[in-house]
Amino acid sequence: MLYILAKLGNARAVGCPPRAMHTSPILKEIQAITPQVAIQANNLSKEFRTGFWLNQRVYSLKDCSLRVEEGQTFGLLGPNGAGKTTLLKILLGIIRPSGGEAYILGKPLSDQTVKQHIGYLPENPYFYDYLTGFEILTLMARIFEVPAEVTRTRIPQLLEIVGLTEEAARKPLRKYSKGMLQRIGLAQALINDPSLVFLDEPMSGLDPTGRYQMRELILSLKAQGKTVFFNSHILSDVELVCDQVGILVKGELVCCGTLEQLLGTSSQYVAQVQSSSPEPLTNWLRELRGEGEQWTGILQKDPAQFIAYLESQKIRLLSLNLERKSLERLFLEKVQPRPEA
Repeated sequence: MLYILAKLGNARAVGCPPRAMHTSPILKEIQAITPQVAIQANNLSKEFRTGFWLNQRVYSLKDCSLRVEEGQTFGLLGPNGAGKTTLLKILLGIIRPSGGEAYILGKPLSDQTVKQHIGYLPENPYFYDYLTGFEILTLMARIFEVPAEVTRTRIPQLLEIVGLTEEAARKPLRKYSKGMLQRIGLAQALINDPSLVFLDEPMSGLDPTGRYQMRELILSLKAQGKTVFFNSHILSDVELVCDQVGILVKGELVCCGTLEQLLGTSSQYVAQVQSSSPEPLTNWLRELRGEGEQWTGILQKDPAQFIAYLESQKIRLLSLNLERKSLERLFLEKVQPRPEA
């Protein structure tokens, strides 16, 4: 269990708290206005060597740069094998980058003390299956040196938050379903009340009710001022809860920004027309698609001129609505290879 070993080593590395320092009112005001950076990655790369002589280089991550401010929720998207888990493990300090640098909560990756303020849910959490849910949470609390009196009150609260009953928490983990293991894994990620939470495919193995509860939990963490960084394949969930989104393809971060920056506002018109042929529409509509005599596309010229053109060509306009691009469409544009001319 790499993540437990990492937490154990990190908890031991925590030193005494720094002495209190007096801060001027002006500096406090500046700090309140200036957002603090929770994650800063600069040109991160990861190289693996393969082949019989280890003379072949494979890059699972290439010059990845991103910035996540405190209190934000960042969603990382990408197909299988894109390098999402590799990036996550680098930021957690589980594996070392081949190039670049990163800072977590203002400290370099080599600083072990910052791990005390991080929570982590792996994609496939593995626990000692002879322990009960209560016992695994108690173990994680002791690793993080959480006081016993705090542990006694926090464990029941976390069980309620993740949707596990106390009866289920008293069963050995070998009797847990995949969804129950995901829930207990989320509880252990929050046992130390972290400032920054990393979630690797948190919706995996959850039913629709569990997915809804997970979304609500991420939103509640955000409301508490915590920073959440998670990978997911479920685009609708990412679009609902994230402040920023990044898309990773073959180890490269092809786009990164807020939903408004990536998808735009509702400033583009989607037209649906009735026409026996798409040829008269190709100069006016992009991403044209249709079936029978109904065609839909995104208007790329002035709406008034388009309506006048349709009237002159005796083409019927069925609808013309303001819409913005969906995250799914953006994802497919970035992931699917463009056809060669």
